[in-house]
Amino acid sequence: MQSLVVALIVLACSAYAAWTLMPSALRRSLALRALKMSLPESLARAFRKAAQPAGACGGCDNCGDAKDKPVATGVQKITFHRRLS
Repeated sequence: MQSLVVALIVLACSAYAAWTLMPSALRRSLALRALKMSLPESLARAFRKAAQPAGACGGCDNCGDAKDKPVATGVQKITFHRRLS
């Protein structure tokens, strides 16, 4: 019985890691396929959220909206602090 519980925990962790690390386009397509099945509302809500395209302010520089954002110009001072050991 203990081995079964451990196997289920490992399987759930593996599924979570795969879902988190997969590309968003693949995650969206899998979520859309999963929404075609009859799922409990809590799972369907999570898949609906994953099926929506990412917002423009997600933090990546590859969305095309970066050209509209102001760019800091000028010289910025960098300060190095010596570590006292």
